[in-house]
Amino acid sequence: MNRTVPVGLGERAYDVVVGEGLLDAAGRLIAPFQSRGRTAVVSDETVWALHGARLTAALAEAGIEALPVVVAPGEQTKSFEGLADVSDRLLALELDRGDLVTAFGGGVVGDLAGFAAAVYKRGIDFVQIPTTLLAQVDSSVGGKTAIDTPRGKNLVGAFHQPRLVLADLSALATLPVREMRAGYAEVIKYGLLGDLAFFEWLEANVAGVLAREPEALARAVARSVEMKAEIVAEDERERGRRALLNLGHTFAHALEAETGYGEALLHGEAVACGMALAFRFSAAQGLASGQDAERATRAIAAAGLPVRLDEVPGHPFDAGRLLAHMAQDKKAEGGRLTFILARALGEAFVARDVDPAAVRDFLLREGAR
Repeated sequence: MNRTVPVGLGERAYDVVVGEGLLDAAGRLIAPFQSRGRTAVVSDETVWALHGARLTAALAEAGIEALPVVVAPGEQTKSFEGLADVSDRLLALELDRGDLVTAFGGGVVGDLAGFAAAVYKRGIDFVQIPTTLLAQVDSSVGGKTAIDTPRGKNLVGAFHQPRLVLADLSALATLPVREMRAGYAEVIKYGLLGDLAFFEWLEANVAGVLAREPEALARAVARSVEMKAEIVAEDERERGRRALLNLGHTFAHALEAETGYGEALLHGEAVACGMALAFRFSAAQGLASGQDAERATRAIAAAGLPVRLDEVPGHPFDAGRLLAHMAQDKKAEGGRLTFILARALGEAFVARDVDPAAVRDFLLREGAR
């Protein structure tokens, strides 16, 4: 049974639909949001080869023409060059403001297509059809769109909310195991930051979620989306509680920068290691118990995800370089480091003005040089 989760943003409110077979109903569900019987579908080569024909047929059933804009897969596409390419191809299609962009793929495609939609003729509507676990539970919901730059991840972007999100669980059947694990990092994040009962359920059901057992997967995705929707509705622009969604990300983005934003370290893998580091740093600062930090580390590792620096390609890392990347983090203000830390499992908080020397000492103890 499909589950609809509303994202309450007043006139810009929209639904996230979670369930099976949504691709086959995409035309009917998208039809209310376009006016000329066509949509530009931004996708990557891998997703388009696997699912493009299915989506095209579903759109055609509703009288909607799919205009494919297919890009290369991988984080490298989420760049100034990638944005220029997609924008030019949208212009070549002569889309107007009554048309619609459909982001059809994982987090890279969603971020890139959403940002292109945000700046195309000063804004055009778009719909998200996320095809990875990570995108379904995190990046497709909330309106954050961005590209990466050589100076850091997601540093150039815009808040641009979609009109609809269709999270089709059946699309995950073709997802590689490594991508499932990477997505699971963003699932367990919700338990770690604010829902102890969900965290404990995941401890007991990690194998079922990763094996894509229907009931376990549906519960994991739906609960994650519920938490994301609630936080976004309360704090759309990340001025308060929404920052908690960045648990582990300050460490993670530094590791991604050092490994080149490529296949060596997927975003979810970086977040997994970052969350484990955040809990252990919290314990080192006397904020959380060592037992909670170790339990969080074990639960993340149970999904086959990295939890220590020496499990990340490129180890050993230079502590000074990691700190330099952290200083470029979007949450940093006035040169002060901001982290999402924890007082306990399910109790994350925003820690501002964190001492860089304490972070450096911690990184050295964790195996940096």
